[in-house]
Amino acid sequence: MSKVCQVTGKRPTTGYKYAIRGIAKKKKGIGLKVTGKTKRRFLPNLVKKRLWFGDENRFVTLRLTTSALRTIDKVGIAPIIREMRARGETV
Repeated sequence: MSKVCQVTGKRPTTGYKYAIRGIAKKKKGIGLKVTGKTKRRFLPNLVKKRLWFGDENRFVTLRLTTSALRTIDKVGIAPIIREMRARGETV
């Protein structure tokens, strides 16, 4: 299963992990130096959540980011489901 939020569409992004050596200038050193960088992935904070959809009198299971949960709390589940179905997703 892919690591994509069904509501916001957030997905893993790539970046770097930096290896740093040295003593900071404010600690009377000569400064921090980057000695290497390694590729890494930043994964979205996904949770599998079962939500009550009152319009159809049933539970809906969605794979969401925690920020999408906050959006659902604010807007409600019905407009979100309507928008997802307009995109062509099955819910």
